[in-house]
Amino acid sequence: GYIGVVNRSQKDIDGKKDIQAALAAERKFFLSHPAYRHMADRMGTPYLQKVLNQQLTNHIRDTLPGLRNKLQSQLLSIEKEVEEYKNFRPDDPARKTKALLQMVQQFAVDFEKRIEGSGDQIDTYELSGGARINRIFHERFPFELVKMEFDEKELRREISYAIKNIHEVRTGLFTPDMAFETIVKKQVKKIKEPCLKCVDMVISELINTVRQCTKKLSQYPHLREEMERIVTTHIREREGRTKDQVMLLIDIELAYMNTNHEDFIGFANAQQRSSQMSKKKAAGNQVGQVIRKGWLTINNIGIMKGGSKEYWFVLTAENLSWYKDDEEKEKKYMLPVDNLKLRDVEKGFMSSKHIFALFNTEQRNVYKDYRQLELACETQEEVDSWKASFLRAGVYPERVGASEAEENGSDSFMHSMDPQLERQVETIRNLVDSYMAIVNKTIRDLMPKTIMHLMINNTKDFIHSELLANLYSCGDQNTLMEESAEQAQRRDEMLRMYHALKEALNIIGDINTSTISTPMPPPVDDSWLQVQSVPSGRRSPTSSPTPQRRAPAVPPARPGSRGPAPGPPPAGGSTLGGAPPVPSRPGASPDPFGPPPQVPSRPNRAPPGVPR
Repeated sequence: GYIGVVNRSQKDIDGKKDIQAALAAERKFFLSHPAYRHMADRMGTPYLQKVLNQQLTNHIRDTLPGLRNKLQSQLLSIEKEVEEYKNFRPDDPARKTKALLQMVQQFAVDFEKRIEGSGDQIDTYELSGGARINRIFHERFPFELVKMEFDEKELRREISYAIKNIHEVRTGLFTPDMAFETIVKKQVKKIKEPCLKCVDMVISELINTVRQCTKKLSQYPHLREEMERIVTTHIREREGRTKDQVMLLIDIELAYMNTNHEDFIGFANAQQRSSQMSKKKAAGNQVGQVIRKGWLTINNIGIMKGGSKEYWFVLTAENLSWYKDDEEKEKKYMLPVDNLKLRDVEKGFMSSKHIFALFNTEQRNVYKDYRQLELACETQEEVDSWKASFLRAGVYPERVGASEAEENGSDSFMHSMDPQLERQVETIRNLVDSYMAIVNKTIRDLMPKTIMHLMINNTKDFIHSELLANLYSCGDQNTLMEESAEQAQRRDEMLRMYHALKEALNIIGDINTSTISTPMPPPVDDSWLQVQSVPSGRRSPTSSPTPQRRAPAVPPARPGSRGPAPGPPPAGGSTLGGAPPVPSRPGASPDPFGPPPQVPSRPNRAPPGVPR
């Protein structure tokens, strides 16, 4: 509604009329004005102040619950992080020592979880260090071993040269053992390169894991740098020891050819089992078994139709099939894996995918009019995984060691070889194939064990037992535990925010418990003014209803004194006469500028209380 007020005029301002006098004049105006005196208790600046204060109090009371919940949620979100800062003293040596111990222990736990795995806090977005190392052991390393496999034509040429050089001027009647041993040793030496590459890949993953674990030490940059340096230095030291042990494994294989091995075919069975071994190797003992399924993009098909297309591929030991989708209802094509090989394809300028290709070793079209089938993956890890799966199906990578000239020379040599020498070459070739399968199986089994023992487990033990001692011996701990400027600023901001939230919640709690709000009084029922009348047919401007109350006639009070409080209305009061004069009516008081008397009003009713 509306609340009337009387503002100070320019004359009052020029006359330096004070606030108290202005309020008294305002009250006198409303009590003496015939249009406002019946509502004078709801007029004036003090009443406006009371109403506005009441509305503000009600608004605050309605807003406080939501504001309190918001502040409490913010406080809970930072309380755990601020817990370690509450009693923070930057120069306390005991705090620095405790923090150093906690950091080292947390680093050791994180490193072990990333390597060994854990049931809690599993990363679902990328492979951790242990999973990547497992992939190196069982996918990348076997693939590198197969890449080093001998070329058939070159191997036969080397065997024939070895047989001829052993016989020299004599004509050999039997297949020489020395030729077998010479060829096997040459092939075993080639295994050194993929073994050393495997060690390098594992070291790279270990160092990357260390860096991932030290990210939590960003608040102490000197400690993080020193910890990375110490652990990385230890890994590099173990690298030499591990590589020496790997070389020792190769030397052990070179030291003695165990031709009595249970898996070795022997000279007697070399010729008879040659065809069986080749078939077994091509099939991989997995006839009809699904080796891998997944999405691949055919990169070189469909270019004229709007771009590359993605299909669902199914690889078995006998063929490679692809379907429209993973429901495998609509088969697009089935490609036999016989005579297929793999080669890497460079990415295009605008392409973000990694590509490899399948081609036929007999220079035939692989699919329709295409000499090779280019398949694309999103990441290099998927490419490596698919290559390892193709190895299990007998599809090997292209060998780039032998030149075309050498192959042409070997072809002419093979055509001119006599039948007896050809039989001896075939026998030794089958023996070498059988024995190298044993060597590869042994190396593939021992390499992960050697690396785990000499490098990974040793690094874990070093972090648990010796890392802390190395940190203490590297220099001043105060310098080591210096906080970064960003961390100190962040800590101060967090503490400031925490205390501000606590203080705000305390203030809100006090307001909620100590503030008492009173509802607005009900509107005055003035319907009696419309029906009240006098016998003469006109209303008296000074009349007042008798049933409400009747002020007794009293002589004018002294200046500064108030009139007596009005009493209850008489039981048999007459309504014919006018109401007695109001003490504040003009002429009723000898001092017009004195304080106004008490306004006649109805008895005050206590408003209903508001529960706290």
